Amino acid sequence: MPEILDRLFGKDQRTRGYATAIIAIAEAEGVLDTVGDEVFAFAKAVEQNAKLREALTDRALPVENRRSLVHDILGDRANPVTLTAISLLIDAGRARDLGKIADGVVALSAERHQHAVAEVRSAVPLNDRQRKRLEEALSRATGRTIEAKVVVDPTLVGGVVARVGDLVFDGSIASRLEDAKHALGS
Repeated sequence: MPEILDRLFGKDQRTRGYATAIIAIAEAEGVLDTVGDEVFAFAKAVEQNAKLREALTDRALPVENRRSLVHDILGDRANPVTLTAISLLIDAGRARDLGKIADGVVALSAERHQHAVAEVRSAVPLNDRQRKRLEEALSRATGRTIEAKVVVDPTLVGGVVARVGDLVFDGSIASRLEDAKHALGS
């Protein structure tokens, strides 16, 4: 586990501490999978929404307003542990680190379950059957049990791009068109 944390956080002990604390609390409450999924989804939503990211990281905006924004977005839909964890990150002024902390939470959760996580960008949402087939294909390719975390990325024309650690599997339409262009010598 330390090598995963070292790779994700380097010398940033504070960010590392937040991720491990979230994991410890979620595990103690028996909601590790739920909290991992919710923190990941919220971090990706913040990453993809510039206005939300600006609001949550704007130190000129009172922390109560930023916390209220999180509560308005997550409300009763999120587990209380998730809501508390994200609120504490906002209170501590660590919203800018939310993506890195979420990556740590997901990686540590996967490590606890003895599997790897694939961050998958897809042009459209994947149904359960498609996600399972993708996880099986990635498992065969990597030799590890894979859990896919899917993010819809409308900038992809079609296909998927999956990242498992340092490995990238690019099955996007743009990549295939580029490959065809090179094959034709253009």
